[in-house]
Amino acid sequence: MVPEEMKEREILVVASKVREYIKSKDLLTSGELIPELSCRVCCLLDEAIERAKANGRKTVNPKDL
Repeated sequence: MVPEEMKEREILVVASKVREYIKSKDLLTSGELIPELSCRVCCLLDEAIERAKANGRKTVNPKDL
C-alpha cells in the first residue's frame, strides 16, 4: 500500500515500459502497481542517498543500493 505522503510524489518509473514488460510475460498490470512500484523505487533511492551521504560522498553509486 502506498503511504499518503508518497501519493503526492512524482511517478519515477515509465508506466508504459512496465506494462509492456508485464504484457510480454502474458500477464495484466493492476492500476495500483505503478504507484506502488514507484514508491518502492523511491524508498530504495532514499536509502542509497543516505548511504552515500554517510560515506561522505555526493555521488550515489550502484554499491549504495
